[in-house]
Amino acid sequence: MIETDLETVSASPLAELLRPKTLDDIVGQEKLLGPHGKLSLMLAKGELGSIIFWGPPGTGETTIARLLADAVDMVFEPISAVFDGVSQLRNFFPRAEQPRQQGHRNLLFVDEVHRFNKAQQDGLLPRVEDGTVTLIGATTENPSFALKDALLSRVQVLVLGRLDHKALETLLLRLEEHVGQNLPIDSDARNALLGMADGDGRYLLNIASLLVELPASRQIDSIALMEMLAGRASAFDRSGDQHHNLMSALHNTLRSSDADAGLYWLDRMLAGGEDPHYILRRLTPFAAEDIGLAEPEA
Repeated sequence: MIETDLETVSASPLAELLRPKTLDDIVGQEKLLGPHGKLSLMLAKGELGSIIFWGPPGTGETTIARLLADAVDMVFEPISAVFDGVSQLRNFFPRAEQPRQQGHRNLLFVDEVHRFNKAQQDGLLPRVEDGTVTLIGATTENPSFALKDALLSRVQVLVLGRLDHKALETLLLRLEEHVGQNLPIDSDARNALLGMADGDGRYLLNIASLLVELPASRQIDSIALMEMLAGRASAFDRSGDQHHNLMSALHNTLRSSDADAGLYWLDRMLAGGEDPHYILRRLTPFAAEDIGLAEPEA
């Protein structure tokens, strides 16, 4: 039994092994979890209302929800709006009654809550209203457009920001401490890696876990890093998430003055069949807003 448990732990992804164990371990969300953050104030009062977390992937929605449940002694029940429907909700609510009768509250975490249709959202309303569950939903879509007004009136919408350079660097340092060695990349490659993550902590740790497997004596530069990752992450679509994610990555690398990384993302889009006119249209306001305001005489 012990051997099986060890095998299970060792087989877990590093991103899962490094998942924060307390709210103090969360990085990059000081506006919510800092001394005067909304979540901190809720916890100080011992009260946790229903919440919708709105933010990009990899910013800690699921982890924060689970740790909030622990902090206020709630029963944590996660479901996915992608895989679970009305029948799963109907099965869950009777189960939620037993802990409630014993004096325990239930926290229902709904990932991708914007994928619930109107009937599914309506199914949540009476249970949220009568206190059977406290709802925490996570969405990458604007809740004002993706969720019904009746549901929005019963929750607080809290925005999770992309992880900044400092937060991402903290995650890398934790990973290096966990594995007991530094990543075999030079400083330029390290900055390029942080830029590629584009504020997504999960993506950063997943990519860094590939680098951990390389010989410690080998030093990867930024060009070699991009070549290595290009072969692993060449996904692209002209109308879905990758269409927007790669343009966002180009913006972020240019914003951080990383020309090499900017060329990498530009090449990714062109190689994937992106319309050059679209890229030019997006770069024109970028040049005016980000470069023009920083250097008006440029």
